[in-house]
Amino acid sequence: MAHSTSEPPFPDAHPTPETLRASAGDPVPVLETRGISKTFPGVKALLNVDFRLYPGEIHTLMGQNGAGKSTLINVLTGVYAPDGGEIHLGGSAVQFASPQEAEAAGIRTLYQEVNLCPNLSVAENIFAGRQPKRFGRIDWSVIRQRADAALARLNIALDVTKSLDAYPIAVQQMVAIARAISVDARVLILDEPTSSLDDGEVAQLFEILRNLKQSGIAILFVTHFLEQTYAISDRITVMRNGEREGEYLASELSADRLVSKMVGHERMSTRLKEAAREGPADRSVVPPFVELRGVGRRGMVQPLDIDVQPGQILGLAGLLGSGRTETARLLFGADRADSGTITIDGRAVRLRSPHDAVRHGIGYCPEDRKKEGIIAELSIRENIMLALQAKRGWLRKISRHRAREIADTWIERLGIKAADAEQPIGLLSGGNQQKALLARWLATEPKVLILDEPTRGIDVAAKFDIMDRMLALCGKGLGILFISSEVSEVVRVSHRVAVLRDRRKIAEVAGNVTNEDDIYRLIAGSAE
Repeated sequence: MAHSTSEPPFPDAHPTPETLRASAGDPVPVLETRGISKTFPGVKALLNVDFRLYPGEIHTLMGQNGAGKSTLINVLTGVYAPDGGEIHLGGSAVQFASPQEAEAAGIRTLYQEVNLCPNLSVAENIFAGRQPKRFGRIDWSVIRQRADAALARLNIALDVTKSLDAYPIAVQQMVAIARAISVDARVLILDEPTSSLDDGEVAQLFEILRNLKQSGIAILFVTHFLEQTYAISDRITVMRNGEREGEYLASELSADRLVSKMVGHERMSTRLKEAAREGPADRSVVPPFVELRGVGRRGMVQPLDIDVQPGQILGLAGLLGSGRTETARLLFGADRADSGTITIDGRAVRLRSPHDAVRHGIGYCPEDRKKEGIIAELSIRENIMLALQAKRGWLRKISRHRAREIADTWIERLGIKAADAEQPIGLLSGGNQQKALLARWLATEPKVLILDEPTRGIDVAAKFDIMDRMLALCGKGLGILFISSEVSEVVRVSHRVAVLRDRRKIAEVAGNVTNEDDIYRLIAGSAE
């Protein structure tokens, strides 16, 4: 990672606009917001955000999930109308009623998922909706020539007559960029463009972006990867809780300070964790139930080694995009690993699907409980019984009476607050929905339980209740893989902590000898 680890020369955490403007080398931003605010029902997504993007620079937008990055992009591109503030393009105030108006003004956006037509040719995708015509008919020869020229600008040679889906995702993204710059693009916005790319493809993309920068195009880059941020950025704007935390020159903002500003720790606490979690002093005493050796998947997570032991919590720490959820999905068979070996209870296995994982004693509470966890229209009983019934097979149906007994037992054990088991789960609070998901998997008597952000979006009381119950379950021999964006949670409950950065495991530390500071330093790359 090529960046300075020294403290910035600015006298405070917020350099003045004049300082950065002089450093940027251009007095007029090509795109600027002044005091932009946007509110959704019950949520202040943006609050008085000032942002500036200059011609010929790559400016990275950083922040945790929910910081306001996507909302700001949607305001800049006409998806949302701001509730307050102004947008200036080339020094003049503008109002975009739609993304089409923003595109017509020269603002082009590329999202994480390639938004093209895979069944059409490369040339057709580059000029879709604006095909040159001759005598009222599409001039295919001109389209092919112009498509070749647009790709040549990126130093890419393709057969533009071939279907887009004949090429890998990385090439499809290059085609999307070629489409964006085949018109008079002044601003190019890339929202998580590298999430499905390997290291070589990322390097190729970055070389293209550097060339575009030299041509004067302003590039707004959104990523969660620290190494990529410092490899490509001229300046960095940090968002937190819907506000602009600050704007910095990338060369003068250390990774430590960037991480602290993203997570809200201006001065990281030096408080040691409250108490070391009890666990075997010698890891060899208790053999792991699950071992991953060199397990990875191209474009998702680099090959890594982890193991989950009976009666222990293994925490996964890292920023959003570090590969935490991707690792969990590989262990649960939701995504197939393309490298490495998974061993369960001493035997190598292949997890081709979640059904295989459940059969081997693994349960999984996903990050998004509303989309991937609960079925809101079904009752608490029906939601709790889903995994157990699937494990048994639909030919061995669990009777309604027995299902009610099992559901009532877990409602009582986990303290789920509900009228009865027949109440629709969608009517429960977030904390009680999360407990019902725990009940779903505990009913299958798993050996390992994967918990991905189990305390997100619930109140403090429910959060501590769930964490205390996790520790109690470990005391009875359950192994837990615990993922949380809140490092304090990971440190407080984990026996061991595996630290991930940029889709790689970079360290593993014992939970009883570490603290938040240690983890943040590892995440930032300053403690390796």
